[in-house]
Amino acid sequence: MIIGIVSDSHGRTDRLAAALELLRDRGARAVVHCGDVGGLEDLKVLGRCGLVAWAVLGNVDRHVQRLLEAAWGLGIDASAEVVQVDLSDGRRLAATHGHDGAQLRELIAQGQFAYVCHGHSHLRRDDRVGGTRIINPGALHRSIPPSLAVLDTVADRLEFLELPGH
Repeated sequence: MIIGIVSDSHGRTDRLAAALELLRDRGARAVVHCGDVGGLEDLKVLGRCGLVAWAVLGNVDRHVQRLLEAAWGLGIDASAEVVQVDLSDGRRLAATHGHDGAQLRELIAQGQFAYVCHGHSHLRRDDRVGGTRIINPGALHRSIPPSLAVLDTVADRLEFLELPGH
């Protein structure tokens, strides 16, 4: 499965839309947003992008219940803390924002996820702890250049992408 990973759009709907277009061009069939969505407009772009979508909220997202209900109404599998994605081969991916360090460490330490994705730091990350690969795509907001990632779970290949022209 080819999954796009984005984070920290912080209401930069233009950047999120450009990132989703880039992910579709790279063959992504799904996208995970690792938090700090920034608002309803970003959720609308995510829900209408043509990809299966998962999203977690982050520490700057306000009106949590309203955002979750909007996400669910748009067909986005969303959570305030953690979403889990079943991969086609029986493995699983977990995504959280990362501002709760204890929660992030626990997801990694459990060893039950092939991938743990997070945002918050706005810094790219690709590490392994045991059998778990930890991924942070960087950020769509305030990062120069804005970045995202595309993950091929079959080949276990990760590629960081930069958003051109932003």
